[in-house]
Amino acid sequence: MNRIDSDGAADRNDPGSPAAMDDKAAVRSRETLATAREDAAQLREDAAHLREDAAHLREDAAHLREGTATSREREIHATETTQAAADEHMSMLQQANARLIISTIEAHKLSEQVEIAKAQMEGAKALAEKANLAKSDFLSSMSHELRTPLNAILGFAQLLEAGSPPPTATQTERLQQIIKAGWYLLDLINEILDLAVIESGKLSLSLEPLSLSDVLLECQAMIGPQAQQRGIDIVFDKVDPTWFAHADHTRVKQALINLLSNAIKYNREHGTVEVTCTATPERLRIRIKDNGAGLPPQKLAQLFQPFNRLGQETGAEEGTGIGLVVTRQLVELMGGSIGVESTVGVGSEFWIELVRNVMPQLAAEQVMAAELGSHAQGNTALRTLLYVEDNPANLMLVEQIIEGVPHVRMLSARDATLGIALARAHQPEVILMDINLPGLSGLQALKILRDDPATAHIPVLAISANAMPRDIQQGLEAGFFRYLTKPIKINEFMQALNMALELAVTG
Repeated sequence: MNRIDSDGAADRNDPGSPAAMDDKAAVRSRETLATAREDAAQLREDAAHLREDAAHLREDAAHLREGTATSREREIHATETTQAAADEHMSMLQQANARLIISTIEAHKLSEQVEIAKAQMEGAKALAEKANLAKSDFLSSMSHELRTPLNAILGFAQLLEAGSPPPTATQTERLQQIIKAGWYLLDLINEILDLAVIESGKLSLSLEPLSLSDVLLECQAMIGPQAQQRGIDIVFDKVDPTWFAHADHTRVKQALINLLSNAIKYNREHGTVEVTCTATPERLRIRIKDNGAGLPPQKLAQLFQPFNRLGQETGAEEGTGIGLVVTRQLVELMGGSIGVESTVGVGSEFWIELVRNVMPQLAAEQVMAAELGSHAQGNTALRTLLYVEDNPANLMLVEQIIEGVPHVRMLSARDATLGIALARAHQPEVILMDINLPGLSGLQALKILRDDPATAHIPVLAISANAMPRDIQQGLEAGFFRYLTKPIKINEFMQALNMALELAVTG
């Protein structure tokens, strides 16, 4: 090694020599260059990724443009479809409007025809009224007797008119009431014609054994709405079922309705009417007592004069003054008599007496059979059960159940009004009450029975298809002794019935 080389090597071995420092700088430069190359490689990779992302974005943008185009096509198609539907709907509306115009024209023509027919009917009515003018006094004399059934007919007709066909079960029941009252009105109209021959003694009478209790029940059912409308409390005393009169059924009912209607019309506000009966071996007497204003002796002497209204011509109550005259003639033609007692400020009591008749053999045998059946059960007293129900199938079911109970007989009513009348007249030990009844509901009937001292003590069992818990709770809170639901469970029914009968006996 020459001196120069040895000097260079010595310089590099010396950290502080310039050669060593140059070597370090060279090393650092190479390292920096290597790092720069690595960074450049990384940047190239990142740039490649960015190019890929940009390509993806371009693809997404292309897809988005395709989707937007498709959406626009759909919107255009939907708009075209909607427009077509609107056009079709408009066409249908135009057609309907055309039909409506045609229908309106036809309806107008029909209305004109109806008006023409109405005018013809009114003309015919006017002619008929003119033809019947000679009979007007005679017909008006019977307005008092016709007014009570007409009230029933018109009231139920208006209820039916408010409904829509076909009639519901309730409307059917009301229609039956209208028919029933209409038949009675027809009887009265026939009687009007018969009354024309009363004075000549040629009136046709059908005298036969007449059950006093039955005819009074019919009168009570008919006069009840009039009394209720005027706030009059009418009480019918219990009548012995063995009392029979020798009389005409229709004429007796006509006479009683007239007297009862007078007792209601000329009573005081919230007054009372009491109907009682007594018997002798030859006669039966029916008393109708009110607590109205009463009549002085001079007016009592004029009471049975025709067309004499005793100063009531200008009063609020309508009448002709012939009703009592007709009533007296009818009663006397049946071999009976009529009278009145009155005190001013206390009231009046009218009475009629009828010839007594023996009980028909069939009725007597039925009573004897019931009595024998009662004695056969250890002298158990015959008890009466009243069932208020408008459904014939339900009535038949309970009736067949009761047939197996010898000491219980059953009465039935198709509506609450008749049921209340039967309860007051017969004083049953137990009442079964349906809830959904035509007219008054079972709940309303229960309140009337509870408010009446004559029936307040009678246990009333609800028997209804309203079986929801709130219905049962409402019924029990209203005062029903038990609330039975349909279908009937016979064991449960009999247990409740026996408990009610025991309560009726022990009080």
